[in-house]
Amino acid sequence: MTPKSATARACANVALVKYWGKRDPELNLPATGSISLTLAELTATATVARAEAGEPRFRQDGRVVEGTPARRMEEFLDLVATRFGEDPLSVRVVADFPVAAGLASSAAIFAATAAAGAAACGGRIDLVDLSALARRGSGSAARSVFGGFVEWSRGDRDDGADSVATPLQGVGEWDVAMAVAVVNEGKKDVGSRDAMEHVARTSPLYPGWLAAQEDDLSAMRVAIARRDLERAGTIAEENCLRMHATAIAARPPVLYWAPPTLEVIALVRRMRGEGLRGWFTMDAGPQVKVLCAGADLDAVASRLAEIPGVSRVIRARPGPGVAILEGPCPWT
Repeated sequence: MTPKSATARACANVALVKYWGKRDPELNLPATGSISLTLAELTATATVARAEAGEPRFRQDGRVVEGTPARRMEEFLDLVATRFGEDPLSVRVVADFPVAAGLASSAAIFAATAAAGAAACGGRIDLVDLSALARRGSGSAARSVFGGFVEWSRGDRDDGADSVATPLQGVGEWDVAMAVAVVNEGKKDVGSRDAMEHVARTSPLYPGWLAAQEDDLSAMRVAIARRDLERAGTIAEENCLRMHATAIAARPPVLYWAPPTLEVIALVRRMRGEGLRGWFTMDAGPQVKVLCAGADLDAVASRLAEIPGVSRVIRARPGPGVAILEGPCPWT
């Protein structure tokens, strides 16, 4: 018997080698590959059930979601329902960190929704296929299906079947951490989807971004395999700044940084000179994530918290892949 509902939890991930731009917006196929770290402290929990007639189909943190986010989620729920031959679905999401603020909330939300949807439909799916399904809701959700360090392949096929994520290194294999300096908990003015499409179309620097990605991906794989924190951090910083350079050079420019963003960057560079090693990265938003050794997390986080304008610092460590909390597990 098909269960009435199911609940799943997924963690957000932070890309060290970024995905920025799409080769197929409809299927959420990336223009390049990417490598990320899943974080245990940034989670979203999704409960999927059969939709009741006339009831809102998407609630988040107890509120009905409307407009474009609601339409996007409803389209994804319909995709999941069609995949498993089920009636229309609804979802209730709870996130324990700021949403639409540059902290990869959509990755956690859609990965959790994909898994809970499959379970609620009584479906069977392996984790690689689940990654492809989650990608249809949010590109970076493909990576949140897995824990630890994860690579999402660009793929070559037009149908996207080979654009999936695979794990590179599991949780507990390398004692690294990330201090997340939150400087603005509100929603950003320009969403990631709109920004990357605009940047790819108008930025004169975008071709250079694409040309450099394969070298960064190759070098990051080696750094992770060797547990070379300095090399991994250096690549992450350079890749992050190159991505933001394409956005700043777009016409009109897209600028996500806030004054405290620059203060955090400057502090991270000063700390390295003082012997406290950390390397920054940022996604499409003002928050700064600092990669460091696990043993240095508290010291790095304490220094970041001293900066005026940093509202809080989240101490995060490598997190697990998506998990079913209630309902049958589709991949066991």
